[in-house]
Amino acid sequence: MPDDTYRTIRTLLASKRFEDLRRGLELAELEIVKIGSSEAKPVFEMISPLFYIDALDHPELVPILDESVSLAARLGPPIIPTLIQSLNAGDLKAQWAIAHVLGRIGADAINPMIMAYASATDSTMRAFILYALGKIKSPKIVQAAALALEAAESLNLELRDTATRALGKLAESIPSHMLPEDTRRLFLERLYKNLSDQNTGVRAKAMRSLGKLARYKHMTVPERAQLKAICQSILGTDDSGEWDRAYRIRREAGEALQYCTG
Repeated sequence: MPDDTYRTIRTLLASKRFEDLRRGLELAELEIVKIGSSEAKPVFEMISPLFYIDALDHPELVPILDESVSLAARLGPPIIPTLIQSLNAGDLKAQWAIAHVLGRIGADAINPMIMAYASATDSTMRAFILYALGKIKSPKIVQAAALALEAAESLNLELRDTATRALGKLAESIPSHMLPEDTRRLFLERLYKNLSDQNTGVRAKAMRSLGKLARYKHMTVPERAQLKAICQSILGTDDSGEWDRAYRIRREAGEALQYCTG
């Protein structure tokens, strides 16, 4: 990369002005096209500081954050090791952005993330890897099913919560004929157990994921009927007249209910 182009992009991406940041990303994209993604690690190093944008403090820069994530994802497999290593950055904003980059890279990131999960000892690191895996829209994500199932019964709340959500995200991306029957049954068993979790967030995510299993044809007719009865009980529309006191769970039950017939 010519020094003057490098300096121009770096200066623009260090700005706080929307127009400068947009122009910097445009130049970075042109440079990637010119040199190829395999040689574009220096470009990624200039883009990645944008992952620290605080969307709450600077909502006007949310489009810049999204563009930086999409542009980084275009660099593909060569930056996967760097991304996974960066999940240990300790900054929540950057970690969310990196997880989205990995998700947008897609199937090529599955095996590296599974390997990173296996070697990780920090529960937060594992939770972000699971979150990123849930962002991948590929049938190959079935490879992560066993990992997500194990994490969904973790004693660690953050990991259990993320994994319960991930089971539903996996169900979105795996066609019904590609999800092994024994794995499908384990999904249902674990989600019903987590529907009785002491934590409201975990319970809400379990209900949401059960709804996704119904929506994406991972349930039989009797299983959908069972889920329908549970949803009605939570909503208080069955004969008992009792309902779940947690609004979040009632909201998810109402959403899931529409997928329990047909």
